[in-house]
Amino acid sequence: MGSRGRPRGGREREPEPEPEPTPAQEVWGGRAERRRTARKVRRRRRTRRAGELPLLVVVALCIALLLKTFLVQAFFIPSGSMEQTIRIGDRVLVDKLTPWFGSKVERGDVVVFKDPGGWLRGEAARPAQDPVGVKQIKQGLTFIGLLPSADEQDLIKRVIGVGGDTVKCCDSRGRVTVNGSPLDEPYVNPGNAPSDIPFEVEVPAGRLFVMGDHRANSSDSRFHLDEAFEGTIDENGVVGEAVVIAWPFGHWKRLEQPATFRMVPDQARSQGRGRRRRRRGAPFA
Repeated sequence: MGSRGRPRGGREREPEPEPEPTPAQEVWGGRAERRRTARKVRRRRRTRRAGELPLLVVVALCIALLLKTFLVQAFFIPSGSMEQTIRIGDRVLVDKLTPWFGSKVERGDVVVFKDPGGWLRGEAARPAQDPVGVKQIKQGLTFIGLLPSADEQDLIKRVIGVGGDTVKCCDSRGRVTVNGSPLDEPYVNPGNAPSDIPFEVEVPAGRLFVMGDHRANSSDSRFHLDEAFEGTIDENGVVGEAVVIAWPFGHWKRLEQPATFRMVPDQARSQGRGRRRRRRGAPFA
């Protein structure tokens, strides 16, 4: 007689097979697995993004600094010496790239340049002082080019004469002349004379004679005639050419070379230096 529980014939009972999952169970299990996988992928992505964020910030700051150093920089206008062309509080973009390719400053260009010494006295309006902390943040953002520069050592003027030119005021009709050619200056602030100061200057090579468009409110070359180089500035002190008023949007416009300067005879760009091709475009208004 066989042992209890053993089937006859001496064979052990085979385990019963697990029931096959129903279609509903298969669908639910697949969805749950996909959800778990998707959650894992999202967690990995968030972790990777969090790790990449500091690197992206550093790269963005480096790009902004390179743009400011070599390509273009924004400048804040603190005074009214260029009104009505450029007003107090405007932000202008300055091209710093083309000089790297040998481009020279032309008559009629609006340029930003470093104070040659004492020019800012009585002209630049000092901006209001920011609270401690805010001031340092603004200085940092300005340094990397994310905020317009309010550097008190920079001025902005229009180039009237370049090296070798003879700039004179005034002719019989009260106009400024360059190499004997009278300038038609619609950009001069309304109500201003071309100049209330008579002068005649032969611009030395490598230097520029500059004037503000607001002739009655501009401490420009005319006010430094008794100094070395007769009030002209060194070309090497030019930061760049102002090409556009970027802010406020309601005052946005390009700063083109006025047509009157294209009529001036280029007799004086001597010393064997090449001449830059003239920019074409609509006359400045």
